Amino acid sequence: MQENVALIRARMKTPKAAAVAGILFSGLMFVIFVLLRRSIPADPLEPGVWLGADTRQIEMALNLVPVAGVAFLWFIGVLRDRLGQQEDRFFASVFFGSALLFLAMLFVAAAVTGAVTLLASSTKSGELIDSAAFHFARATAYIILNVYAIKMGAVFMFSTSTVVIYTGITPRWIAYAGYFLALAVLIGSYYVGWSFAVLPVWVLLVSVYILIDNLRRP
Repeated sequence: MQENVALIRARMKTPKAAAVAGILFSGLMFVIFVLLRRSIPADPLEPGVWLGADTRQIEMALNLVPVAGVAFLWFIGVLRDRLGQQEDRFFASVFFGSALLFLAMLFVAAAVTGAVTLLASSTKSGELIDSAAFHFARATAYIILNVYAIKMGAVFMFSTSTVVIYTGITPRWIAYAGYFLALAVLIGSYYVGWSFAVLPVWVLLVSVYILIDNLRRP
């Protein structure tokens, strides 16, 4: 009897934990996106004049990236726990693998950007901006984030939406919204700068629904 009560309480807490972690991840990613967009031009071929300005906002955004990554990992973990025995091995592998690849490339892009700002603060003005190393690092960070990381985010949305349809942990319209947003990201992520915000928006949508659904239940 006590084991059943403990199991029921654990299942009641898991959706709320997933919702809180997802909302935290989405909020942090929005803050990171705004701070970087205000400080770094969207054009990867820009001359790098922003390195000579105040880079405190960039440093703040980069320091928030690991915190957002931990929140995203927590969101994935509690979602998998919520699925339990309903989890399909094939889609679980794609779901988990794409999430880890997204985080890995997000961290790599943040590390490259952080290395550029660190070098800029320790070298003479103009030396790094005029170098080939700066332009290579700038283009590398842009391609990793806006091509590969965002594509992995789209794969995560595709696989998670499929799991949602099979298990019914959220309404089907959320899964269809995930399919639509993921398709838009796959097609236009390289050309549309706001594509980076699509995954946090969808995670926020899923998290808010889970939280509201959990609060409605007695």
